[in-house]
Amino acid sequence: MNDLERFTRQLVDPGACVVPAEETARWLGAPPERWAEFDRHWDDLVPDPYLRSSGTMRLRRYGHVGLRPTGERRERPHEAFLQPADTNPLYVGREWRFEPLTDAFSADPLLAGLLSLLARAAAVLADPPEWTVKIHPFRVPATADVPGEPTPEGVHRDGVTLVSSLLVDRGNADGGESTVYHQDGAPLFRTVLDRPGTLLLGDDRCTLHGVSPIRPRAPGRPAHRDVLVVTLAEPEPET
Repeated sequence: MNDLERFTRQLVDPGACVVPAEETARWLGAPPERWAEFDRHWDDLVPDPYLRSSGTMRLRRYGHVGLRPTGERRERPHEAFLQPADTNPLYVGREWRFEPLTDAFSADPLLAGLLSLLARAAAVLADPPEWTVKIHPFRVPATADVPGEPTPEGVHRDGVTLVSSLLVDRGNADGGESTVYHQDGAPLFRTVLDRPGTLLLGDDRCTLHGVSPIRPRAPGRPAHRDVLVVTLAEPEPET
């Protein structure tokens, strides 16, 4: 059994796992300074226009690619984000238009390595000829007056096969506890993604997930949590 299999077998049972930062960094060849370089892409994110009336703020972009099991990526035209029915209550029921990933982010070798890694992990769940991949970099800011909401939609599913959350950076932040649930709503486990490179993987078909708010550890300074959410889904059957 190789190192990756030690974690991905947990996707089969119980349905989710946490990969420590040092393991992810070793697989991706990403020393600490590489995470700081990767995090510069988060400075180019833009406000989520659909949260303006909620009182909270989240910065993001969105990308959509095809990914073969070998890790080979096929670029797709930028399109609206369409949430599958009965999964994520914040987005279901209409098309949502987000700004695309920057060219620099899309071309970053660390992203390419992560997608290849996720394709290998997802192989224990399904074996399509090509995965439908959605890429969501998020920055959640917080102040003493306004906590940051990583999942303003609450506990949810994404309507995919594999859901992943990679911590890229967090600064002056308390909270942000990720909880994975069984389908019946019973907690499976709780964890805080606290080091760049920590990777949470889940079989989205049989689990739900949510993240608690973040608040500044030092109230006089703002806080932030930078996460890359990548989902892999089997293609829709042709009709």
